[in-house]
Amino acid sequence: MIKIYQFYHTQAPDSQMAIAKVQEQKNRVRSVTSLGRVEPQGEVITIGGSREERIDKLLVQEGQQVKVGDVLAYLDSYQERLAEKNAAATQLQEARNRFKAESMFGKAQIEEAESRIRQIKMPQMSEIEAQKATVQKIEIALQAKQKDLERFSYLQMQGAISQQSLDDKLLEVSSTENELNNAKAILAKLEQGRSTDLLYAQAQVRSAQASLQLAESKVQVESANSNLKLAIARLELTIIRAPQSGQILKIFAHSGEAISDQGILQIGNTQQMYVVAEVYETDIHRVKVGQTAIISSSAFSKSIPGVVEQMGLQVGKKDVLNTDPAAKIDARVIEVKIRLTDSKLVTRLTNLAVNVLIKP
Repeated sequence: MIKIYQFYHTQAPDSQMAIAKVQEQKNRVRSVTSLGRVEPQGEVITIGGSREERIDKLLVQEGQQVKVGDVLAYLDSYQERLAEKNAAATQLQEARNRFKAESMFGKAQIEEAESRIRQIKMPQMSEIEAQKATVQKIEIALQAKQKDLERFSYLQMQGAISQQSLDDKLLEVSSTENELNNAKAILAKLEQGRSTDLLYAQAQVRSAQASLQLAESKVQVESANSNLKLAIARLELTIIRAPQSGQILKIFAHSGEAISDQGILQIGNTQQMYVVAEVYETDIHRVKVGQTAIISSSAFSKSIPGVVEQMGLQVGKKDVLNTDPAAKIDARVIEVKIRLTDSKLVTRLTNLAVNVLIKP
């Protein structure tokens, strides 16, 4: 029994090691190897400008971390555009001051015209009401005298009074009628005058309001405001800002230098680095999102693990060249993006060629 136990005890580890080796060989067969290049998240962004421009002042240096919107450089036309913007701002302020003065004058005219309307409405209305009362009073008196005239006419027919008394009463009625007609004429004149004055004052209000709306200074303010917006936009074109947060990777144009075809500088988000693996089209069917990848290179001491995050949709030619003279230079490949779990070792190694092993 002891011998049998010793036999199994010594043979089991050897058997397990053999199985592990076989499994490792199978995994290697199923694994995908390729070349790749290191790049920051979102790829490397080249910031350029017009070739007719020069750099007036460069505010950053290679390796510097910047935030989105930070000013990186000023072009040589910056000072000229700044002067234009300041002049436009001054013109706008002057136009606003003129408009404010004209607005105050226009509002004063409106208030004066409205005051006239109030003056017309209140006193003249009092006169009209008083005249209406006079007319009403005369009408009542006339009605009483007309009744007296009817009574006098009856008495005269009965011989109770003389013709002279009747004639006197007729004269009183006629005189009262004339008085009533005069009072009504005065009332009509007052009402007509009030209506005319009121219409004229209201027209003055509308005229003052229209003048305020159509003030030339208002048009000047709008024009000056448009000019300022244009000047600000032109000024902004001379200010180079960071389109994203990241690290300055390479500077192509320094202060006083002209902008070349290479642009001004390159920026990338090196806080998170990726490897773009160029997988042969014949191997791409063995690659899936979520697979583990191992990145190695002689440029850093240890391998870096990563995870397949995105697979390309186009087949193209190799971009990363192999030093092996027997390698297929014109091979057709598909780019596979691998997110590195630790970016520190390659933060300063953008575009480094690396070896990629994608595990099954």
